[in-house]
Amino acid sequence: MGPEWVAILALVALFVMGTLLPINMGALAYVAAWLVGMFSLDLSEREILGGVSGDLILTLIGVTYLFAIAKNNGTVDLIVRSAVRAVGGRVALIPWVMFAVTALLTAIGAASPAACAIIGPIALGFAGRYKINPLMMGMFVVHGAQGGGFSPISIYGTITNSVMEENNLPSSELTVFLASLVVNLVMAAILFVLLGGRRLMEQRIDPDDPADDHLTEDLHRGGATVPARGYGTSVPTGTTQALGVRRDQVLTLVAFVGVALVSLIFDKNIGFVSITAAVVLATLAPKEHKDAVRQIAWPTVLLVAGVSTYAAVLTEAGSPEFVGNWAAGLGAAVIGALVLCYVGGVVSAFASSTALLPVIIPIAVPLIGNGGISAGLFVAALAIASTIVDVSPFSTNGALMLANRPDSITEPVYYKQILTYSMIVVLVGPMLVWAALVLPGW
Repeated sequence: MGPEWVAILALVALFVMGTLLPINMGALAYVAAWLVGMFSLDLSEREILGGVSGDLILTLIGVTYLFAIAKNNGTVDLIVRSAVRAVGGRVALIPWVMFAVTALLTAIGAASPAACAIIGPIALGFAGRYKINPLMMGMFVVHGAQGGGFSPISIYGTITNSVMEENNLPSSELTVFLASLVVNLVMAAILFVLLGGRRLMEQRIDPDDPADDHLTEDLHRGGATVPARGYGTSVPTGTTQALGVRRDQVLTLVAFVGVALVSLIFDKNIGFVSITAAVVLATLAPKEHKDAVRQIAWPTVLLVAGVSTYAAVLTEAGSPEFVGNWAAGLGAAVIGALVLCYVGGVVSAFASSTALLPVIIPIAVPLIGNGGISAGLFVAALAIASTIVDVSPFSTNGALMLANRPDSITEPVYYKQILTYSMIVVLVGPMLVWAALVLPGW
């Protein structure tokens, strides 16, 4: 049995075990990476460990550390109230605002993980306060990132269009972009209907109404006792009501803006930038934030570190190319296109979509040349199938949503919800995209 098959079977085994048993799948993935790498690929342990995505791990740590501090000093609570005021208290609009803002960020050139890292924690803060389904809110952010992710000036769009040009395929920039935007909008609309969006349409919230404070526990921790605005009484530490903006909250808001500007405009690693901002804030108030580091999503860090390590081993074994070349060799081009869409979806659910796109598009060239398939629509189908699965908790975007879950849901429950949804997307998404874009032979 070749190493490509060994790697595929090991992937299936660790996925089944991680689903059926209460074991962190990251730990299982490390074991699989070690065994497959050592005994099937003859890799050294250093080479196996070289596959872990340090960039992703640092992003998870830095972002969750920064937002732990923001929760502690009440800044997230302040942002939530301000944004609800901006939409006139219409709770049903909040998920769509999060979708639109994330899509705009990726459309103008922000990396998808960076956009999700900036918007995700804030969006999930809304979910916790206003009883919005956390799965819907988190997936709205991810789908928003993918919806804008293929604009001609975005990272995904630039990669896809340059690969098409290198392989002498006709340019279809707007086709790929609009197809991705429409597909992700449709998926968001389905989630909105199925996960309680219609109920939200009946809700109106006054963010300044003290009666709404029962929806959340206050996020401020530490500091002196302060009078609650409008009541003239003291509120014990840990239950600060709706107060004016404090100095530490202003500094945290400045840190948020700084992180966004430095990471998006100057193209710096958002993990480094976030953890730097968090350390600066912690230095200014060391006693208040001494326990913030404990709120970093360490189980999610283990999950993503293990899975990204195994994804590198899977790639080293040549499994994606093996399946892709087999699909390209099938007699029916349309069926081969479907298989390639599934290859893109399954592999990308565990690995980097950015790294996958330059690999899978060239594999599809023979199908486009010999099968009479539209290059633009087929590439759009491949691109969408390879990115809509970023809702997976093993991908960067899905992991960021898991790491920033609201307190209204436990981590095991939220993990299972995201995992279930991502499995549905992986199983059904590539086929639906293929059926809409490739099968009709437009």
